[in-house]
Amino acid sequence: MPAQCFLGIDLGAESGRVLAGILNENKIELEEIYRFSNGPVPLAGTRRWNVTGLWASILKGLSLAAQKYGNQIISVGVDTWGVDYVLLSEKQEMLGQPYHYRDPRTEGMLDLATSRVPQQEIFDATGLQFMEINTLYQLLAMQQTDPELLDQAKTFLMIPDFFHWLLSGSQVVEFTNATTTQCLNPVTGDWAYEMLRKLEIPTAMLPKLVSPGTKLGSLREEVMQNTGLGKIDVIAPATHDTASAVAAIPTTQTGNPNWAYISSGTWSLMGVEVNSAVLGKRAFELNFTNEGGIDGTYRLLKNIMGLWLVQECKRAFERQGQSMEYSELAEAAASAEAFRSLVDPDDSRFLSPPDMLEAITQFCTETRQPVPETPGQYIRCALESLALKYQKVAGWLEELTGTPLEVIHIVGGGTKNELLNQFTANACQIPVIIGPVEATGLGNVLVQARAAGAVSSLSEIREIVLNSVETSRYEPQEKSVWEEAIQRFNNLINNATVDL
Repeated sequence: MPAQCFLGIDLGAESGRVLAGILNENKIELEEIYRFSNGPVPLAGTRRWNVTGLWASILKGLSLAAQKYGNQIISVGVDTWGVDYVLLSEKQEMLGQPYHYRDPRTEGMLDLATSRVPQQEIFDATGLQFMEINTLYQLLAMQQTDPELLDQAKTFLMIPDFFHWLLSGSQVVEFTNATTTQCLNPVTGDWAYEMLRKLEIPTAMLPKLVSPGTKLGSLREEVMQNTGLGKIDVIAPATHDTASAVAAIPTTQTGNPNWAYISSGTWSLMGVEVNSAVLGKRAFELNFTNEGGIDGTYRLLKNIMGLWLVQECKRAFERQGQSMEYSELAEAAASAEAFRSLVDPDDSRFLSPPDMLEAITQFCTETRQPVPETPGQYIRCALESLALKYQKVAGWLEELTGTPLEVIHIVGGGTKNELLNQFTANACQIPVIIGPVEATGLGNVLVQARAAGAVSSLSEIREIVLNSVETSRYEPQEKSVWEEAIQRFNNLINNATVDL
């Protein structure tokens, strides 16, 4: 069979890409066709997504792909982050510029929701962890501040579904991204209608749910004219970027929760793959989440603040006139004193601070720790704290599944941070396998390939990735030193001051 090309549109919090996945026999080659910037747009005191600007960049990338691969192209599909959405009116007009999940409008909405519906009942109905960025609280905020606009909504689409609508005219929501909303019932596999009605959130706007690999239609005529592409299929991959990334983890243990993953980037999403949602009292107490995966699987996971801490420190250094590359920051961190200062990465003050350095300083001051003074000390604080949080989450995963973890796979852009990779192995005291960096893009295009009949199963997807990419392995070191740090970190996140 001649090589086939599948186009993946991968939108992240900092950048977007149009990718070409070239499948030839039992190997996949991923090529970046076009990269463009992304990020929150400040707009009259709010944070929004520039989706029209993203669409213009997508069209340019698709044009370049058409020029290079032409008739080899079989299909196209989009993956993005979760929780954010677009509302369309009866006449198919966008109702406002879509909000960014870090917009402050959701502050206090979790408390409002649980005053109407008990927290345990919300968890039982959705299986999702409680974070004020969730779609549920965004919709509740809109209900409070702009009910007239919400009432006009005919169709609710998640961000990747919105771009699929622009590509093909489809108006559905794909399962994996829907599970990030805290509006979907993992038992029924449908929207949590009863809970939403109790919260007085309209449900008529919620469209049909579809599974990863669903054919949504063919390209609109105008898209073909603007890009030079032919009448190719538009396929919904696993549209949540982490679901696509997990699909491309090169494990031979599909169906066994004895391995964990960390999708490492702006956020760190750490979890295991299970065959059904893990609900119950303990999962609720630990605030775990159940997000959808391929073939009806669930990703039992925790959202951890991730390399956002490092990214925001870098921006703060630049505002101070210290412009440093990530490699320079990692080198400075490697030579800094170990365990001088630690933070809880998931403390709310780190979600969207005006200045990350000030937020870390405040945390260290309140917990009676030395305040970082140099770039290396700030970055080492962030990286060690992340690794220690991974260790905590790994223990909770073992408790919830009853299965010891034997290995952790780290995928995504964060795999380039070698210091964090080693810290993770040290903290968790199990081997860490790194790669692929481009797991999300690979998962996207290989789910499309399966929809086209070129790949047969999730296991085969992972076998192809294993044949196609190089991985590296980190073995645990310095056990006793990290055991002491774990105890100190546990005291810290239990709201105790730290004994130095």
